[in-house]
Order: sequence, then structure tokens, then C-alpha cells
Amino acid sequence: MRKTLLTLIMAMAAVMAYAQPQIGDWAKFDRYHDANKEVTTAPRVVFMGDSITDFWVEADPEFFTSNNFLGRGISGQTTSHMLVRFRRDVVDHKPEYVVILAGTNDIAKNLGDIAPENSLGNIISMCEIARANDIKPIICSVLPCDRFFWRPEVTGQAEEIVAFNKLLKEYAKSADIPYVDYHSKMKNSSNGLPKEYAEDGCHPTKAGYDVMKKIILKYL
Repeated sequence: MRKTLLTLIMAMAAVMAYAQPQIGDWAKFDRYHDANKEVTTAPRVVFMGDSITDFWVEADPEFFTSNNFLGRGISGQTTSHMLVRFRRDVVDHKPEYVVILAGTNDIAKNLGDIAPENSLGNIISMCEIARANDIKPIICSVLPCDRFFWRPEVTGQAEEIVAFNKLLKEYAKSADIPYVDYHSKMKNSSNGLPKEYAEDGCHPTKAGYDVMKKIILKYL
């Protein structure tokens, strides 16, 4: 019951984040403004992302605190949002690594249509900024998802995710950046997430995050 309630709360948070009007602090610098000031020791890793990263910290805070990891995910964000706030939420902390998990909300068209090459370009820019500041970037595949409950009018996303991950993998190889393949290790037969990993089809349960944890730790 508690797990189901947590999943429902997380899903509602994602919907509310998408529903917020895109005015004022568009990139949501305010989300971590106070928390960033409280960081006095450089984290080993900053996890940059959207709701999947955001909810990971809530689902397994011990994973972050015990490893000196910092979560900087914001629900509903696209790669464009993340690129804008990358300096404040990543570079300023001077981590050894940044783990970038992004692209789901681009494919969901949270900000309207964006070509895959432009989403890729935003991630490339984050990697270049990281390297220019002696931070080692790690690129993660977009997680499997065969339905966006907050964007039911968007279809074909499972195939688009596969195609986008191919672009990510090709870029990572060409730039000598580690590529973390969550997708092939977590997908079901329809290129979605099985129910034990994501009750809403997109956002991982604790069991899903446990799988991700085992995968990412091999790269850190």
C-alpha cells in the first residue's frame, strides 16, 4: 500500500510539474537555490535529470548520502531546461562526475516538438561544459517507456526512445564518454518498463531504482 501511494504521489508530481505555466524562472533555478548553498563539500557525483532522477532521491536517499552523491533532477524538465541550469546545479559543485539522464520529456513533447538532434545537441553541450570544468560526464540511455500517462496523445514513444538512445550511444562512443545502458537491461517485450519496475509505465519503483543502482555503480 505504501509503495503504491508513493508511486501515485510521484506520478501526480510529474503531472503538476508539466502543468505549471512556463513563465518567470523557466529553468527552475529556485528549486535547488537554497540546497545548493548548503553544499559545503564537493560531491563525488551529481545526478542531473528530470523526474526519474528527482524521485530517485526520494525513493532511496541513503544511496545518495552514503556515497556523497548529489541529486539534481526536476520533474517535467527537458534537456533544454537542464542545459540552462547546468552551471548552477552541476558545475558550481565541482564534482568528479556528472551522470546525465535526460530526454524522456523531449520525446513526450513537454515543450512541444523538438527534433532528436536538438535534444542530443543539448546533452552534447552539457558534456562539453562538464569537460571544460574538469568534470567527467557519463551519458545514460533514456529508460524504456511505452506510454506517457501525462501526454496520452503522444504515440510511438517506445520506438522513438530506442532511436534516440542509438544517437546517444553513437555520440558517447565518438566522444569517449561512458554510456550507461539502462534500456536493454530493464525493458519488456514492448520496449516499456515491466510493472515491477514502474507501476505507471515510466517512473521506476524502488525495485526499478535498485536495478539502476547496480548498473550505474559499475561506472563510478
